[in-house]
Amino acid sequence: MILAPWLSPVAVVLGLLVGTALPASGADKSGEAPAIDREFRAAWIATVANIDWPTKPGLSTAEQQAELIALLDTSVRLNLNAVILQVRPSCDALYASELEPWSEFLTGQMGEAPAPLYDPLAFAVEEAHARGLELHAWFNPYRALHTAAKSPVADSHIIKSKPNVAKQYGGYWWLDPGEPEAVDHSIAVMIDVVQRYDVDGVHLDDYFYPYPINDDAGKPVAFPDDASYQRAVATGSKLDRDDWRRQNVDQFVERLYREIKQCKRWVKFGISPFGIWRPGNPPQIKGFDQYAAIYADARKWFVEGWLDYFTPQLYWKLGPPAQSYPALLGWWHEQNEQGRHLWPGNYTSKLFAEGKSRWPAEEIIAQIWATRAQEGADGNVHFSMKALAHNSGGIAEQLLAGPYQHPALVPASPWLADSAAKPAPQPVVEHDDSGEELLVRFRTDDGEPPWLWAVRTRYGAQWQVKIVPGLQSELKLRKVYDTDGMAIAPEEVAVTSVDRIGQESAIGSATFHTP
Repeated sequence: MILAPWLSPVAVVLGLLVGTALPASGADKSGEAPAIDREFRAAWIATVANIDWPTKPGLSTAEQQAELIALLDTSVRLNLNAVILQVRPSCDALYASELEPWSEFLTGQMGEAPAPLYDPLAFAVEEAHARGLELHAWFNPYRALHTAAKSPVADSHIIKSKPNVAKQYGGYWWLDPGEPEAVDHSIAVMIDVVQRYDVDGVHLDDYFYPYPINDDAGKPVAFPDDASYQRAVATGSKLDRDDWRRQNVDQFVERLYREIKQCKRWVKFGISPFGIWRPGNPPQIKGFDQYAAIYADARKWFVEGWLDYFTPQLYWKLGPPAQSYPALLGWWHEQNEQGRHLWPGNYTSKLFAEGKSRWPAEEIIAQIWATRAQEGADGNVHFSMKALAHNSGGIAEQLLAGPYQHPALVPASPWLADSAAKPAPQPVVEHDDSGEELLVRFRTDDGEPPWLWAVRTRYGAQWQVKIVPGLQSELKLRKVYDTDGMAIAPEEVAVTSVDRIGQESAIGSATFHTP
């Protein structure tokens, strides 16, 4: 669906509310247990330069943990179902690693562990899963040192341990994607995390070859990869430098996807590239050319299916035709030949921008409705968590009153299945002595907890939905009260189990009478 450029965000919201909203499962009044809404709802938690977490380097372990828990609790309150946590900002680690040093964005000193010692990624995974949230580990594959880094570079950092594979470009250091040793190192770092941590996804952003810079005279500065390119030519490459660079990134993406699946098939791999592939695609689009400038052929990765979800950073408003959010989203959908997930990224941090560059919260709400209106797009990712946590522009209230009013499951990824969904669970109901409360216990035939339980409870003719972490084996149900103060007791519960790739079991149900 292409939206008319003259429509305001408010008009778009009002128009799309009529016909494209997800079914309101929390208010379903049919006789049958409702299907659960499916939508990816996530936010990036950026650690580079302490954008989102931790709020500053050098906080105590208890302070870091409290801040992270607050972000996860906000995610649950807003009915998100995933967070994307940056664990490798620039060849450093926000987790215990033998391959790269501790990040200075944790402690203020590169290579210094948090004190008292803990593993932030292990903690984040455990706390996210306890809340029913997916946690995707976000890596920067090639950035080696950020301009925000202030502490001395640790001896174990790659620009010291393997200086031949890192290049300075502008104020940053970058791994050379044409150096096999650099590629092997980055792949090893990511697979190490997949092997050792129970992450739900591996995520890359838009940094591949660096964004181009100019010198003081305004002339383009070439990325210094003469040595690796000449070596490739000497060993048989017939490609010009631009095509060779794109091939380097293509091979990295395809290899990473393949090795993730060899390690843990259910771990999703996602990329969030710059939102425009090339100007003119679709025809009215103008702007930065990632294919030519940073050698990222994002369209090819999507067409080939070298990922499980694709999150183009559509960081523009709905209306302007040169970077139209719905036009770009529709074009990306047309490239999705393998039927992967399309979950665009939204520039939610514009809600606290300065001056005229600030967006109203209605713009983000309208973009979510526009995503739902687009066939084949079933989710959004917000940059970044800070805007949601601070309720910038009243976004939290608008999400909960509108598109995120009811909980949703992450859309299933059937191409990752290696087994069928589990049989229907059997809920067991126990009454308490007061008659005010019911205890529902969940169990599966094999006794193994699922990833999630999807619980539908019927009060009279109305169903209410709750998504419960799989490790939680019981749920208390209480009477509810209507607007006249009349108590309504639960009459039926219908439960499904959900596995790590989103497959849902058949429904197991129980009816009961509350005294």
